[in-house]
Amino acid sequence: MTQPPDTRSAVPLVVGLLAGAVHLVVGYFYLAGGLVIPGPVLIALWLVWLVMAALLARWALRGSWWTPVIPVAAAALLVLVLAVGDRVLGWQA
Repeated sequence: MTQPPDTRSAVPLVVGLLAGAVHLVVGYFYLAGGLVIPGPVLIALWLVWLVMAALLARWALRGSWWTPVIPVAAAALLVLVLAVGDRVLGWQA
């Protein structure tokens, strides 16, 4: 008796891989944020980015269509932190 072929679509996995690539690009900006963002805040941001990366990987392996939300949320968080830091806390490059 043979197993039936896997009928799941590979498209969600491809979307997840693309979202992972975009998340890596956003991660570059998290690293470059050290030029403006103070150390303790930067470390917290890096930890949040890593948790988001783990969540993205988990969703991608499960075939979720929600994976593109992760890099968008990561980018929005970084922009929000930079904007608040600049306007409220006076961070400058």
